[in-house]
Amino acid sequence: MTIAAGALAGAALLAGCTTMSKDQCLAGAWGEKGYADGTAGYPISRLDDHAKACAKYQVAPNPTAYGSAREDGLQSYCTFEKGWVEGRAGNTYYGVCRPEEEAAFLPAYHDGLRLHAVEDAVETAEGALSSAEARIADREDKLEAKQHELNGEDLTDEERRRVRDRIEEVRGEIRQARRNAREARDALDSAEWDLRRVRRELSGRYPV
Repeated sequence: MTIAAGALAGAALLAGCTTMSKDQCLAGAWGEKGYADGTAGYPISRLDDHAKACAKYQVAPNPTAYGSAREDGLQSYCTFEKGWVEGRAGNTYYGVCRPEEEAAFLPAYHDGLRLHAVEDAVETAEGALSSAEARIADREDKLEAKQHELNGEDLTDEERRRVRDRIEEVRGEIRQARRNAREARDALDSAEWDLRRVRRELSGRYPV
């Protein structure tokens, strides 16, 4: 996803939530809100979201106070250090920095995103492996229970047939879970290798 596409998607998400409470609207601290939004890297359209949130309380925003304070906040946001932090967190960049500020912000942001992506891949692979291993253990317990059931003396021929069929199904599920576990281990090995590589590449510039 490009930065522009990501910004649009993020803006859509922002518009779908209530950005200010009743108390915040009635307090009317638009300068404080603007500064906080600036340091968080929100676009100026964030003020429209605040206006919608406060309209139900008959409170209108102060665009001048908000905008001026937001610009002050952006000075803290549009930096090399903040770019790294935002990328590491996987946060969306809304294109709020000036071109001369982006020259410092964007390289660090992209590097942070790279590290975030490989760390996320490791976490995903670990989850897949854990899930597959848990399914193996569960199916093996089920297999043992069904084999014990098959040894029962009071089963009819039809019941024994159904139990045997279920045993074969469970064995198939175990085989599939073991394949999934092998694939997850391979994915985890690959993701961990990528993580080590990216950390080596970035270690001289960032605290990785």
